[in-house]
Amino acid sequence: MRRLLLFLTALCFPLILTATTFEELSFEEKLGQTLVVFVDIDSAEQVRPLIEEGKLGGVLIQWGNYSLKQTEQLTQKLQKWAAKSPHKIPLLISIDYEGGTVYTPITLGFDYLPTNMMMSASGDEAAAATIAYLAGLELRRAGVHINFSPVLDVNSNPNNPIIGVRSFGSDPKNVTRMGMSLINGFQAAGILSIVKHFPGHGDTSQDSHFDVPVVKASYRELSKIHLAPFQQAVENGVDGIMTGHVMYPALDNKNIATFSKPILQDLLRNKMKFKGLLVTDSLDMKSATSYCTIPNCAVRAIESGEEMILLGRYIKPRNVFNQVEQGVREHKLEKKVEAAAKKIFEIKQKMGLLDEPTSLPEPSEKAFQAQLSKMSDKAVTLVRDQQNQIPFKLQNTNKQPTVCAVFFAPSRFADQLMSFSKPFLEKGWKIRSYNAALTPRKKDSQRAAACAKGADLLIVTSLQWADKTNINQKNAINGLIKENKNVVFISTMSPYDIPNYPEAPTILATYGLNRYVLQTAANIILGNLKPQGKLPVTLK
Repeated sequence: MRRLLLFLTALCFPLILTATTFEELSFEEKLGQTLVVFVDIDSAEQVRPLIEEGKLGGVLIQWGNYSLKQTEQLTQKLQKWAAKSPHKIPLLISIDYEGGTVYTPITLGFDYLPTNMMMSASGDEAAAATIAYLAGLELRRAGVHINFSPVLDVNSNPNNPIIGVRSFGSDPKNVTRMGMSLINGFQAAGILSIVKHFPGHGDTSQDSHFDVPVVKASYRELSKIHLAPFQQAVENGVDGIMTGHVMYPALDNKNIATFSKPILQDLLRNKMKFKGLLVTDSLDMKSATSYCTIPNCAVRAIESGEEMILLGRYIKPRNVFNQVEQGVREHKLEKKVEAAAKKIFEIKQKMGLLDEPTSLPEPSEKAFQAQLSKMSDKAVTLVRDQQNQIPFKLQNTNKQPTVCAVFFAPSRFADQLMSFSKPFLEKGWKIRSYNAALTPRKKDSQRAAACAKGADLLIVTSLQWADKTNINQKNAINGLIKENKNVVFISTMSPYDIPNYPEAPTILATYGLNRYVLQTAANIILGNLKPQGKLPVTLK
Protein backbone atom coordinates (compact mmCIF):
# COMPACT_ATOMS: atom_id res chain seq x y z
CA MET A 1 0.00 0.00 0.00
CA ARG A 2 2.92 2.39 0.76
CA ARG A 3 4.23 1.99 -2.79
CA LEU A 4 0.77 2.69 -4.20
CA LEU A 5 0.25 5.80 -2.10
CA LEU A 6 3.55 7.26 -3.23
CA PHE A 7 2.39 6.67 -6.78
CA LEU A 8 -0.92 8.35 -6.04
CA THR A 9 0.89 11.42 -4.76
CA ALA A 10 2.10 12.09 -8.27
CA LEU A 11 -1.17 11.20 -9.98
CA CYS A 12 -4.05 12.60 -7.98
CA PHE A 13 -5.10 16.21 -7.99
CA PRO A 14 -6.44 18.21 -5.04
CA LEU A 15 -9.31 20.59 -5.10
CA ILE A 16 -8.48 22.36 -1.85
CA LEU A 17 -5.22 23.69 -0.43
CA THR A 18 -4.59 23.39 3.30
CA ALA A 19 -1.59 23.58 5.57
CA THR A 20 -3.53 21.99 8.40
CA THR A 21 -1.95 19.27 10.51
CA PHE A 22 -4.02 16.45 11.94
CA GLU A 23 -3.39 17.63 15.51
CA GLU A 24 -5.17 20.93 14.78
CA LEU A 25 -8.50 19.20 14.18
CA SER A 26 -11.18 19.20 16.85
CA PHE A 27 -12.55 15.86 18.00
CA GLU A 28 -15.77 16.55 16.05
CA GLU A 29 -13.73 17.09 12.88
CA LYS A 30 -11.76 13.91 13.48
CA LEU A 31 -14.96 11.95 13.95
CA GLY A 32 -16.31 13.52 10.76
CA GLN A 33 -13.30 12.24 8.82
CA THR A 34 -14.49 8.68 9.43
CA LEU A 35 -18.08 9.27 8.26
CA VAL A 36 -19.43 8.90 4.70
CA VAL A 37 -22.93 9.89 3.56
CA PHE A 38 -24.53 8.92 0.23
CA VAL A 39 -25.52 11.86 -1.99
CA ASP A 40 -26.79 12.63 -5.47
CA ILE A 41 -27.70 15.87 -7.24
CA ASP A 42 -31.08 16.06 -5.51
CA SER A 43 -29.91 15.29 -1.97
CA ALA A 44 -26.53 17.04 -1.80
CA GLU A 45 -27.87 20.18 -0.13
CA GLN A 46 -28.93 18.12 2.89
CA VAL A 47 -25.29 17.42 3.79
CA ARG A 48 -23.94 20.86 2.95
CA PRO A 49 -24.02 22.19 6.56
CA LEU A 50 -22.00 19.23 7.90
CA ILE A 51 -19.48 19.52 5.07
CA GLU A 52 -18.99 23.25 5.67
CA GLU A 53 -18.50 22.58 9.39
CA GLY A 54 -15.83 19.96 8.66
CA LYS A 55 -17.92 17.17 10.18
CA LEU A 56 -17.99 14.91 7.13
CA GLY A 57 -14.92 13.29 5.63
CA GLY A 58 -16.39 11.72 2.54
CA VAL A 59 -19.40 11.10 0.34
CA LEU A 60 -20.51 8.28 -1.89
CA ILE A 61 -22.14 9.56 -5.07
CA GLN A 62 -25.21 7.51 -5.79
CA TRP A 63 -26.97 6.32 -8.90
CA GLY A 64 -28.66 8.88 -11.07
CA ASN A 65 -29.68 9.19 -14.69
CA TYR A 66 -27.65 12.29 -15.37
CA SER A 67 -24.67 13.15 -17.51
CA LEU A 68 -20.98 12.91 -16.78
CA LYS A 69 -20.81 16.72 -16.85
CA GLN A 70 -23.46 16.86 -14.12
CA THR A 71 -21.47 14.33 -12.08
CA GLU A 72 -18.37 16.49 -12.42
CA GLN A 73 -20.36 19.57 -11.39
CA LEU A 74 -21.64 17.69 -8.34
CA THR A 75 -18.17 16.68 -7.14
CA GLN A 76 -16.85 20.20 -7.70
CA LYS A 77 -19.73 21.68 -5.72
CA LEU A 78 -19.15 19.27 -2.85
CA GLN A 79 -15.47 20.19 -2.71
CA LYS A 80 -16.27 23.92 -2.77
CA TRP A 81 -18.37 23.37 0.33
CA ALA A 82 -15.48 21.50 1.95
CA ALA A 83 -13.23 24.49 1.16
CA LYS A 84 -15.42 26.55 3.49
CA SER A 85 -14.81 24.20 6.45
CA PRO A 86 -12.59 25.42 9.34
CA HIS A 87 -9.49 23.57 8.12
CA LYS A 88 -10.44 23.29 4.44
CA ILE A 89 -9.94 19.51 4.31
CA PRO A 90 -11.21 18.00 1.05
CA LEU A 91 -13.69 15.18 0.88
CA LEU A 92 -12.85 11.68 -0.25
CA ILE A 93 -15.41 11.02 -2.98
CA SER A 94 -16.30 7.39 -3.55
CA ILE A 95 -18.45 5.39 -5.94
CA ASP A 96 -19.81 1.86 -6.49
CA TYR A 97 -18.51 1.47 -10.04
CA GLU A 98 -18.47 -2.31 -10.32
CA GLY A 99 -20.57 -3.05 -13.39
CA GLY A 100 -23.36 -5.56 -13.78
CA THR A 101 -26.50 -5.30 -11.72
CA VAL A 102 -25.17 -2.35 -9.71
CA TYR A 103 -24.59 -0.16 -12.75
CA THR A 104 -26.38 0.50 -16.02
CA PRO A 105 -25.17 2.33 -19.14
CA ILE A 106 -26.92 5.56 -18.10
CA THR A 107 -25.78 5.87 -14.49
CA LEU A 108 -23.81 9.01 -13.60
CA GLY A 109 -22.69 9.40 -17.21
CA PHE A 110 -19.91 6.80 -17.04
CA ASP A 111 -19.63 4.20 -19.78
CA TYR A 112 -20.71 0.62 -19.26
CA LEU A 113 -18.35 -1.42 -17.11
CA PRO A 114 -18.42 -5.16 -17.86
CA THR A 115 -19.74 -7.41 -15.15
CA ASN A 116 -17.09 -9.31 -13.22
CA MET A 117 -18.55 -12.57 -14.51
CA MET A 118 -18.24 -11.35 -18.08
CA MET A 119 -14.59 -10.44 -17.57
CA SER A 120 -14.00 -13.81 -15.97
CA ALA A 121 -15.60 -15.60 -18.94
CA SER A 122 -13.08 -13.89 -21.23
CA GLY A 123 -10.14 -15.18 -19.17
CA ASP A 124 -8.20 -12.10 -20.26
CA GLU A 125 -6.41 -10.69 -17.20
CA ALA A 126 -4.52 -8.04 -19.16
CA ALA A 127 -7.69 -6.71 -20.78
CA ALA A 128 -9.44 -6.63 -17.40
CA ALA A 129 -6.59 -4.62 -15.88
CA THR A 130 -6.62 -2.25 -18.83
CA ILE A 131 -10.36 -1.69 -18.57
CA ALA A 132 -10.03 -0.96 -14.84
CA TYR A 133 -7.15 1.42 -15.53
CA LEU A 134 -9.03 3.35 -18.23
CA ALA A 135 -12.21 3.42 -16.12
CA GLY A 136 -10.14 4.69 -13.22
CA LEU A 137 -8.83 7.58 -15.29
CA GLU A 138 -12.39 8.61 -16.11
CA LEU A 139 -13.31 8.43 -12.43
CA ARG A 140 -10.40 10.71 -11.57
CA ARG A 141 -11.41 13.17 -14.28
CA ALA A 142 -14.83 13.34 -12.61
CA GLY A 143 -13.34 14.01 -9.18
CA VAL A 144 -13.72 10.50 -7.72
CA HIS A 145 -11.01 9.03 -5.46
CA ILE A 146 -12.35 5.67 -4.21
CA ASN A 147 -14.05 2.82 -6.01
CA PHE A 148 -15.76 0.15 -3.90
CA SER A 149 -14.69 -2.55 -6.32
CA PRO A 150 -13.98 -5.27 -7.22
CA VAL A 151 -16.31 -7.76 -5.59
CA LEU A 152 -14.18 -10.70 -4.39
CA ASP A 153 -17.10 -12.86 -3.30
CA VAL A 154 -16.91 -16.42 -4.63
CA ASN A 155 -20.45 -17.11 -5.86
CA SER A 156 -20.61 -20.74 -4.74
CA ASN A 157 -24.38 -20.65 -4.18
CA PRO A 158 -26.51 -20.54 -7.38
CA ASN A 159 -29.42 -19.30 -5.25
CA ASN A 160 -27.55 -16.19 -4.18
CA PRO A 161 -30.05 -13.32 -4.61
CA ILE A 162 -27.64 -10.37 -4.55
CA ILE A 163 -24.20 -11.28 -5.93
CA GLY A 164 -24.68 -13.22 -9.20
CA VAL A 165 -22.77 -11.59 -12.08
CA ARG A 166 -21.14 -9.18 -9.62
CA SER A 167 -18.87 -12.14 -8.80
CA PHE A 168 -16.12 -13.45 -11.06
CA GLY A 169 -17.64 -16.90 -10.59
CA SER A 170 -17.62 -20.01 -8.44
CA ASP A 171 -13.91 -20.87 -8.68
CA PRO A 172 -11.84 -19.12 -5.97
CA LYS A 173 -8.69 -19.30 -8.08
CA ASN A 174 -10.42 -17.55 -10.95
CA VAL A 175 -11.94 -14.95 -8.63
CA THR A 176 -8.50 -14.28 -7.17
CA ARG A 177 -6.77 -14.07 -10.55
CA MET A 178 -9.27 -11.70 -12.15
CA GLY A 179 -9.81 -9.71 -8.95
CA MET A 180 -6.12 -8.87 -8.69
CA SER A 181 -6.19 -7.64 -12.29
CA LEU A 182 -8.91 -5.11 -11.53
CA ILE A 183 -7.25 -3.98 -8.31
CA ASN A 184 -3.99 -3.38 -10.17
CA GLY A 185 -5.78 -1.45 -12.91
CA PHE A 186 -7.66 0.86 -10.57
CA GLN A 187 -4.59 1.49 -8.45
CA ALA A 188 -2.44 2.28 -11.47
CA ALA A 189 -4.98 4.95 -12.43
CA GLY A 190 -4.71 6.57 -9.01
CA ILE A 191 -7.99 5.20 -7.64
CA LEU A 192 -8.19 3.57 -4.22
CA SER A 193 -9.63 0.08 -4.69
CA ILE A 194 -11.79 -1.14 -1.78
CA VAL A 195 -12.67 -4.82 -2.24
CA LYS A 196 -15.82 -6.42 -0.84
CA HIS A 197 -17.67 -8.09 0.96
CA PHE A 198 -15.34 -9.64 3.56
CA PRO A 199 -15.25 -12.46 4.56
CA GLY A 200 -17.42 -13.44 1.57
CA HIS A 201 -21.05 -12.95 0.50
CA GLY A 202 -21.07 -15.67 -2.16
CA ASP A 203 -22.61 -18.56 -0.23
CA THR A 204 -25.73 -16.72 0.91
CA SER A 205 -29.33 -17.33 -0.09
CA GLN A 206 -30.57 -14.04 1.39
CA ASP A 207 -30.01 -10.42 0.41
CA SER A 208 -28.32 -8.38 3.16
CA HIS A 209 -30.28 -5.32 2.06
CA PHE A 210 -33.41 -6.97 3.44
CA ASP A 211 -32.37 -9.87 5.73
CA VAL A 212 -29.50 -11.12 7.85
CA PRO A 213 -27.75 -13.73 5.68
CA VAL A 214 -26.04 -16.63 7.43
CA VAL A 215 -23.11 -18.51 5.92
CA LYS A 216 -22.98 -21.92 7.59
CA ALA A 217 -19.68 -22.98 6.06
CA SER A 218 -17.00 -24.41 8.32
CA TYR A 219 -13.82 -22.45 9.00
CA ARG A 220 -11.94 -24.84 6.71
CA GLU A 221 -14.37 -24.22 3.86
CA LEU A 222 -14.31 -20.47 4.42
CA SER A 223 -10.52 -20.46 4.34
CA LYS A 224 -10.27 -22.61 1.22
CA ILE A 225 -12.95 -20.88 -0.82
CA HIS A 226 -14.16 -17.52 0.45
CA LEU A 227 -11.18 -16.04 2.27
CA ALA A 228 -8.63 -16.97 -0.39
CA PRO A 229 -9.22 -13.99 -2.73
CA PHE A 230 -9.13 -11.54 0.18
CA GLN A 231 -5.92 -13.07 1.51
CA GLN A 232 -4.26 -12.60 -1.87
CA ALA A 233 -5.54 -9.03 -2.06
CA VAL A 234 -4.03 -8.32 1.36
CA GLU A 235 -0.70 -9.75 0.28
CA ASN A 236 -0.83 -7.64 -2.89
CA GLY A 237 -1.32 -4.45 -0.88
CA VAL A 238 -4.99 -3.69 -1.51
CA ASP A 239 -6.00 -0.24 -0.26
CA GLY A 240 -9.06 -1.26 1.71
CA ILE A 241 -11.62 -3.94 2.49
CA MET A 242 -15.37 -3.51 2.90
CA THR A 243 -17.04 -5.90 5.31
CA GLY A 244 -20.34 -7.68 4.72
CA HIS A 245 -23.38 -7.54 6.97
CA VAL A 246 -23.40 -11.33 7.11
CA MET A 247 -23.32 -13.85 9.97
CA TYR A 248 -20.58 -16.52 9.97
CA PRO A 249 -21.19 -18.86 12.93
CA ALA A 250 -17.88 -20.64 12.38
CA LEU A 251 -16.13 -17.32 13.05
CA ASP A 252 -18.58 -15.53 15.37
CA ASN A 253 -21.99 -16.91 16.31
CA LYS A 254 -23.24 -13.61 17.81
CA ASN A 255 -22.39 -10.79 15.41
CA ILE A 256 -22.44 -10.02 11.71
CA ALA A 257 -18.95 -9.39 10.36
CA THR A 258 -19.31 -5.60 10.58
CA PHE A 259 -19.74 -5.80 14.35
CA SER A 260 -17.39 -8.72 14.99
CA LYS A 261 -14.02 -8.30 16.74
CA PRO A 262 -13.16 -11.99 16.15
CA ILE A 263 -13.61 -11.47 12.40
CA LEU A 264 -12.15 -7.98 12.02
CA GLN A 265 -9.40 -8.06 14.63
CA ASP A 266 -8.46 -11.69 15.27
CA LEU A 267 -8.88 -12.92 11.70
CA LEU A 268 -8.40 -9.98 9.33
CA ARG A 269 -5.93 -7.80 11.23
CA ASN A 270 -3.95 -10.36 13.23
CA LYS A 271 -4.04 -13.59 11.22
CA MET A 272 -4.34 -12.23 7.68
CA LYS A 273 -2.06 -9.23 8.46
CA PHE A 274 -4.26 -6.60 6.81
CA LYS A 275 -2.96 -3.07 7.34
CA GLY A 276 -5.22 -1.07 5.03
CA LEU A 277 -8.48 0.81 5.48
CA LEU A 278 -11.43 -1.09 6.95
CA VAL A 279 -14.81 0.08 5.60
CA THR A 280 -18.38 -0.86 6.51
CA ASP A 281 -21.03 -1.69 4.02
CA SER A 282 -23.93 0.76 4.18
CA LEU A 283 -25.39 0.86 7.67
CA ASP A 284 -28.91 1.61 6.42
CA MET A 285 -29.23 -1.96 5.15
CA LYS A 286 -31.71 -4.19 6.96
CA SER A 287 -29.00 -6.68 7.93
CA ALA A 288 -27.42 -3.95 10.06
CA THR A 289 -30.52 -2.12 11.28
CA SER A 290 -31.98 -5.41 12.49
CA TYR A 291 -29.55 -5.02 15.37
CA CYS A 292 -29.44 -1.26 15.97
CA THR A 293 -30.33 2.20 14.77
CA ILE A 294 -27.96 3.70 12.19
CA PRO A 295 -26.13 5.87 14.78
CA ASN A 296 -25.80 2.94 17.20
CA CYS A 297 -24.65 0.70 14.34
CA ALA A 298 -21.94 3.27 13.56
CA VAL A 299 -20.77 3.18 17.18
CA ARG A 300 -20.75 -0.63 17.19
CA ALA A 301 -18.79 -0.66 13.95
CA ILE A 302 -16.17 1.74 15.33
CA GLU A 303 -15.90 -0.34 18.47
CA SER A 304 -15.30 -3.50 16.41
CA GLY A 305 -12.49 -1.82 14.46
CA GLU A 306 -14.11 -0.30 11.37
CA GLU A 307 -12.46 2.93 10.20
CA MET A 308 -14.65 4.35 7.42
CA ILE A 309 -18.34 4.30 8.26
CA LEU A 310 -20.89 4.35 5.44
CA LEU A 311 -23.99 5.84 7.02
CA GLY A 312 -26.23 5.40 3.99
CA ARG A 313 -28.65 7.68 2.22
CA TYR A 314 -32.00 8.09 3.91
CA ILE A 315 -30.85 9.80 7.09
CA LYS A 316 -30.93 13.19 8.79
CA PRO A 317 -27.19 13.94 8.71
CA ARG A 318 -26.92 16.28 11.69
CA ASN A 319 -29.04 14.14 13.97
CA VAL A 320 -27.02 11.06 13.05
CA PHE A 321 -23.71 12.86 13.60
CA ASN A 322 -24.78 14.09 17.04
CA GLN A 323 -25.95 10.63 18.09
CA VAL A 324 -22.77 8.98 16.83
CA GLU A 325 -20.65 11.51 18.72
CA GLN A 326 -22.64 10.91 21.89
CA GLY A 327 -22.33 7.13 21.54
CA VAL A 328 -18.58 7.30 20.87
CA ARG A 329 -18.05 9.37 24.01
CA GLU A 330 -20.30 7.16 26.14
CA HIS A 331 -18.42 4.04 25.05
CA LYS A 332 -15.04 5.78 25.41
CA LEU A 333 -14.06 5.14 21.81
CA GLU A 334 -12.17 8.42 21.31
CA LYS A 335 -8.83 6.66 20.75
CA LYS A 336 -10.32 4.40 18.07
CA VAL A 337 -11.81 7.42 16.31
CA GLU A 338 -8.48 9.23 16.57
CA ALA A 339 -6.60 6.32 14.97
CA ALA A 340 -9.16 5.86 12.19
CA ALA A 341 -9.33 9.57 11.40
CA LYS A 342 -5.56 9.86 11.30
CA LYS A 343 -5.35 7.00 8.78
CA ILE A 344 -7.92 8.70 6.54
CA PHE A 345 -6.22 12.09 6.90
CA GLU A 346 -2.87 10.54 5.92
CA ILE A 347 -4.48 8.89 2.90
CA LYS A 348 -5.67 12.31 1.76
CA GLN A 349 -2.17 13.67 2.26
CA LYS A 350 -0.49 10.84 0.36
CA MET A 351 -3.01 11.09 -2.47
CA GLY A 352 -1.91 14.68 -2.91
CA LEU A 353 -5.27 16.18 -2.01
CA LEU A 354 -3.66 18.76 0.24
CA ASP A 355 -0.93 19.84 -2.18
CA GLU A 356 -0.61 21.98 -5.28
CA PRO A 357 -3.01 20.99 -8.07
CA THR A 358 -1.74 18.76 -10.87
CA SER A 359 -3.23 18.20 -14.30
CA LEU A 360 -6.11 15.84 -14.99
CA PRO A 361 -5.68 12.69 -17.09
CA GLU A 362 -6.41 12.95 -20.79
CA PRO A 363 -9.80 11.61 -21.95
CA SER A 364 -9.69 7.83 -22.46
CA GLU A 365 -13.21 7.16 -23.74
CA LYS A 366 -12.19 5.80 -27.17
CA ALA A 367 -9.52 3.52 -25.75
CA PHE A 368 -11.99 2.32 -23.11
CA GLN A 369 -14.62 1.46 -25.71
CA ALA A 370 -12.06 -0.39 -27.84
CA GLN A 371 -11.14 -2.54 -24.83
CA LEU A 372 -14.81 -3.21 -24.08
CA SER A 373 -15.33 -4.45 -27.63
CA LYS A 374 -12.24 -6.67 -27.38
CA MET A 375 -13.38 -8.04 -24.01
CA SER A 376 -16.87 -8.78 -25.35
CA ASP A 377 -15.49 -10.77 -28.27
CA LYS A 378 -13.59 -12.98 -25.82
CA ALA A 379 -16.36 -13.31 -23.20
CA VAL A 380 -19.58 -14.31 -24.97
CA THR A 381 -19.99 -18.04 -24.39
CA LEU A 382 -21.61 -20.75 -26.47
CA VAL A 383 -23.17 -22.84 -23.71
CA ARG A 384 -25.09 -25.29 -25.91
CA ASP A 385 -25.53 -25.98 -29.63
CA GLN A 386 -27.44 -29.23 -29.97
CA GLN A 387 -28.47 -28.66 -33.61
CA ASN A 388 -25.22 -27.12 -34.85
CA GLN A 389 -26.88 -23.77 -35.55
CA ILE A 390 -23.69 -21.76 -34.88
CA PRO A 391 -22.81 -20.39 -37.32
CA PHE A 392 -26.35 -20.23 -38.66
CA LYS A 393 -26.77 -21.56 -42.20
CA LEU A 394 -29.70 -20.57 -44.38
CA GLN A 395 -31.71 -23.37 -45.99
CA ASN A 396 -33.04 -21.18 -48.79
CA THR A 397 -30.45 -18.80 -50.20
CA ASN A 398 -32.69 -17.52 -53.01
CA LYS A 399 -34.56 -15.05 -50.83
CA GLN A 400 -33.62 -12.27 -48.46
CA PRO A 401 -33.49 -13.82 -44.97
CA THR A 402 -35.38 -12.40 -42.00
CA VAL A 403 -34.40 -12.45 -38.35
CA CYS A 404 -36.71 -11.62 -35.47
CA ALA A 405 -35.07 -10.56 -32.20
CA VAL A 406 -37.21 -10.50 -29.07
CA PHE A 407 -35.56 -8.88 -26.06
CA PHE A 408 -37.01 -9.26 -22.58
CA ALA A 409 -35.36 -6.28 -20.90
CA PRO A 410 -36.11 -3.05 -19.00
CA SER A 411 -36.74 -0.06 -21.26
CA ARG A 412 -33.60 1.70 -20.00
CA PHE A 413 -31.55 -0.76 -22.04
CA ALA A 414 -33.41 0.08 -25.27
CA ASP A 415 -30.58 2.13 -26.76
CA GLN A 416 -28.18 -0.79 -26.24
CA LEU A 417 -30.37 -3.24 -28.14
CA MET A 418 -30.05 -1.55 -31.51
CA SER A 419 -26.44 -2.67 -31.99
CA PHE A 420 -27.60 -6.29 -32.35
CA SER A 421 -29.04 -5.49 -35.78
CA LYS A 422 -25.86 -4.12 -37.35
CA PRO A 423 -24.11 -7.41 -38.28
CA PHE A 424 -27.36 -8.77 -39.76
CA LEU A 425 -27.99 -5.62 -41.81
CA GLU A 426 -24.43 -5.73 -43.12
CA LYS A 427 -25.12 -9.23 -44.47
CA GLY A 428 -28.37 -8.20 -46.15
CA TRP A 429 -30.87 -9.59 -43.61
CA LYS A 430 -34.25 -8.09 -42.88
CA ILE A 431 -34.57 -7.20 -39.21
CA ARG A 432 -37.63 -7.34 -37.01
CA SER A 433 -37.30 -6.74 -33.27
CA TYR A 434 -39.42 -6.26 -30.20
CA ASN A 435 -38.40 -5.05 -26.74
CA ALA A 436 -40.80 -6.91 -24.44
CA ALA A 437 -41.30 -5.96 -20.82
CA LEU A 438 -39.07 -7.62 -18.24
CA THR A 439 -42.25 -9.08 -16.73
CA PRO A 440 -44.26 -9.66 -19.91
CA ARG A 441 -48.01 -9.57 -20.20
CA LYS A 442 -50.28 -11.20 -22.75
CA LYS A 443 -49.77 -8.39 -25.28
CA ASP A 444 -45.99 -8.91 -25.12
CA SER A 445 -46.34 -12.57 -25.96
CA GLN A 446 -48.70 -11.72 -28.83
CA ARG A 447 -46.33 -9.12 -30.30
CA ALA A 448 -43.35 -11.45 -29.89
CA ALA A 449 -45.25 -14.23 -31.69
CA ALA A 450 -46.13 -11.83 -34.51
CA CYS A 451 -42.48 -10.83 -34.85
CA ALA A 452 -41.36 -14.47 -34.98
CA LYS A 453 -43.98 -15.57 -37.54
CA GLY A 454 -42.32 -16.43 -40.85
CA ALA A 455 -38.81 -15.45 -39.72
CA ASP A 456 -35.91 -17.61 -40.84
CA LEU A 457 -34.29 -17.20 -37.42
CA LEU A 458 -35.66 -16.24 -34.01
CA ILE A 459 -33.39 -14.72 -31.39
CA VAL A 460 -34.89 -14.52 -27.93
CA THR A 461 -33.13 -13.09 -24.89
CA SER A 462 -33.74 -13.35 -21.16
CA LEU A 463 -32.71 -11.09 -18.31
CA GLN A 464 -32.56 -12.47 -14.76
CA TRP A 465 -30.77 -10.30 -12.19
CA ALA A 466 -29.59 -13.04 -9.86
CA ASP A 467 -31.40 -16.12 -8.54
CA LYS A 468 -35.04 -15.11 -8.74
CA THR A 469 -36.84 -16.50 -11.78
CA ASN A 470 -39.35 -14.23 -13.47
CA ILE A 471 -42.13 -16.73 -14.08
CA ASN A 472 -43.92 -14.63 -16.71
CA GLN A 473 -40.68 -14.19 -18.64
CA LYS A 474 -39.83 -17.88 -18.34
CA ASN A 475 -43.23 -18.96 -19.64
CA ALA A 476 -43.17 -16.49 -22.53
CA ILE A 477 -39.69 -17.53 -23.64
CA ASN A 478 -40.42 -21.25 -23.39
CA GLY A 479 -43.55 -20.66 -25.46
CA LEU A 480 -41.53 -18.97 -28.20
CA ILE A 481 -38.94 -21.76 -28.16
CA LYS A 482 -41.65 -24.40 -28.45
CA GLU A 483 -43.52 -22.72 -31.32
CA ASN A 484 -40.55 -21.87 -33.55
CA LYS A 485 -38.03 -23.94 -35.44
CA ASN A 486 -34.74 -22.04 -35.67
CA VAL A 487 -34.20 -20.45 -32.27
CA VAL A 488 -31.12 -19.07 -30.58
CA PHE A 489 -31.60 -18.22 -26.92
CA ILE A 490 -29.33 -15.64 -25.24
CA SER A 491 -29.02 -15.28 -21.47
CA THR A 492 -28.10 -11.60 -21.12
CA MET A 493 -27.41 -11.33 -17.40
CA SER A 494 -27.23 -14.13 -14.81
CA PRO A 495 -26.39 -17.45 -16.47
CA TYR A 496 -28.15 -19.17 -13.58
CA ASP A 497 -31.38 -18.74 -15.54
CA ILE A 498 -30.21 -21.11 -18.32
CA PRO A 499 -31.63 -24.28 -16.67
CA ASN A 500 -35.08 -22.66 -17.01
CA TYR A 501 -34.92 -23.29 -20.77
CA PRO A 502 -34.12 -27.00 -21.30
CA GLU A 503 -35.75 -27.04 -24.75
CA ALA A 504 -33.56 -24.27 -26.15
CA PRO A 505 -31.32 -26.00 -28.71
CA THR A 506 -28.73 -23.22 -28.90
CA ILE A 507 -27.72 -21.01 -25.99
CA LEU A 508 -25.33 -18.08 -25.70
CA ALA A 509 -24.42 -16.29 -22.45
CA THR A 510 -23.31 -12.65 -22.38
CA TYR A 511 -23.23 -11.98 -18.56
CA GLY A 512 -24.50 -8.46 -19.13
CA LEU A 513 -26.67 -6.44 -21.46
CA ASN A 514 -24.90 -3.79 -23.51
CA ARG A 515 -24.18 -2.88 -27.12
CA TYR A 516 -20.78 -4.57 -27.12
CA VAL A 517 -21.85 -8.07 -26.12
CA LEU A 518 -24.99 -7.94 -28.26
CA GLN A 519 -22.95 -7.16 -31.35
CA THR A 520 -20.52 -9.94 -30.45
CA ALA A 521 -23.43 -12.38 -30.05
CA ALA A 522 -24.79 -11.41 -33.47
CA ASN A 523 -21.37 -11.89 -35.06
CA ILE A 524 -21.04 -15.33 -33.47
CA ILE A 525 -24.47 -16.38 -34.77
CA LEU A 526 -23.56 -15.23 -38.29
CA GLY A 527 -20.15 -16.88 -38.23
CA ASN A 528 -18.15 -13.64 -38.23
CA LEU A 529 -16.59 -14.64 -34.91
CA LYS A 530 -15.85 -17.89 -33.15
CA PRO A 531 -17.19 -18.14 -29.58
CA GLN A 532 -14.32 -17.91 -27.10
CA GLY A 533 -15.88 -17.44 -23.64
CA LYS A 534 -15.93 -20.08 -20.92
CA LEU A 535 -18.73 -20.42 -18.39
CA PRO A 536 -17.31 -19.26 -15.02
CA VAL A 537 -19.96 -21.00 -12.89
CA THR A 538 -21.42 -24.48 -12.57
CA LEU A 539 -25.06 -24.78 -13.62
CA LYS A 540 -27.56 -27.29 -12.30
